Amino acid sequence: MPINITMPALSPTMEEGNLAKWLVKEGDTVKSGDVIAEIETDKATMEVEAVDEGVVAKIVVPAGTEGVKVNSLIAVLAADGEDVAAAAAGGGAAPKADAKPAESKPSEAKAEAPKEAEKPAAAAAAPAPAATASAGPAPSRDGNRVFSSPLARRIAKEAGIDISAVAGSGPYGRVVKSDVEKAVATGGAKPAAAAPAAAAASAAPKGMSDDAVLKLFDEGSYELVPHDGMRKTIAKRLQESKQTIPHFYVSVDVELDALLALRAQINDSAPRKDDRPAYKLSVNDMVIKALALALRDVPDANVSWTETNMVKHKHADVGVAVSIPGGLITPIIRKAETKSLSTISNEMKDLGKRAKERKLKPEEYQGGTTAVSNMGMMGVKNFAAVVNPPHATILAVGAGEERVVVKNKQMVIVNAMTVTLSTDHRCVDGALGAELLGAFKRYIENPMGMLV
Repeated sequence: MPINITMPALSPTMEEGNLAKWLVKEGDTVKSGDVIAEIETDKATMEVEAVDEGVVAKIVVPAGTEGVKVNSLIAVLAADGEDVAAAAAGGGAAPKADAKPAESKPSEAKAEAPKEAEKPAAAAAAPAPAATASAGPAPSRDGNRVFSSPLARRIAKEAGIDISAVAGSGPYGRVVKSDVEKAVATGGAKPAAAAPAAAAASAAPKGMSDDAVLKLFDEGSYELVPHDGMRKTIAKRLQESKQTIPHFYVSVDVELDALLALRAQINDSAPRKDDRPAYKLSVNDMVIKALALALRDVPDANVSWTETNMVKHKHADVGVAVSIPGGLITPIIRKAETKSLSTISNEMKDLGKRAKERKLKPEEYQGGTTAVSNMGMMGVKNFAAVVNPPHATILAVGAGEERVVVKNKQMVIVNAMTVTLSTDHRCVDGALGAELLGAFKRYIENPMGMLV
């Protein structure tokens, strides 16, 4: 029986990818574990291994095909002893990316039209970060949000009552399960009214359409560059972040003289291998370690927000923004608070190199508990970064420079830089963010603490 090879899901969020290259051709014999193709996701190029043994009977999707859906057929394998021609003929059919739906009869088209017209409104009404499908978003009372638990909303929805008419007994008037059950028992809540689709659609934020933008410029004065998968993903994540995360910013200046002196001493004493130092620390390596230790010392800031829980992490997994052609990616130093500076430095060099080659595995850049974005090497003095969910914090690092400061009523010159911590104010308040930044400052200005 022919064996169908389908487009693999290389990460939990992957929906489609580009089939960059076939490493086998029709008629080749493959064994389990052989690399047969290279797949491009939005941020990485990954190798696909054969699961079964057999002969490649048919390559359904040619190399270079973009937008291949996950689980769609890409090749057919003939099992051991099976006729290759029969397997090629018996395998599944290729999905047609640009296939058009079959034409319907006039009467059918009229019947389907109202359903199609409802789709944009329904899509616009859906919140970007879904809480729970059964519970739905919190409703409003007189234009204000009604605070209620997801379980309470789900019970209200199942009972067909309007939760905004239920009096809440929880903290700050929050509607809880017992409130809804009481309303159901007493009939004290009105039936839930469906929100008009048009109102929901008008409430959804919209960007300018292509035509509206292009009308502002003379024809021939521009060229159109289609968005690739990476740029679409970055746009989607950052828009989601700014629409759903209430950002709060805390900045502080830190002196670097002690850190630069310790860095030079460590690098000068590095053992050599093949006439090369075993490691070479950068300021960014020490920033990663300092932030990880600060999160260890201030564990309430090492969190992620969900609609029902505060996720408190046991380790500081620090993502580091790396610029690559067409966008950026954040490879992660796992358990950074437990690792030596030399280990962090060597890991970061390896991850950065493979990030630029788009060779990272999904588990090497997905997740994490915080992030560092350093634009100091570009001469940027200070900036504020955008929190990248599920993180609750991100540290923006500016350039180190000589500055005049006053110490003991005397003006002295020091090396210093400005760092800005962006926080998700839902779970890291201003005082907590300031405490975290204070811990970070202590490690940077007293760097021997990172060695013990």
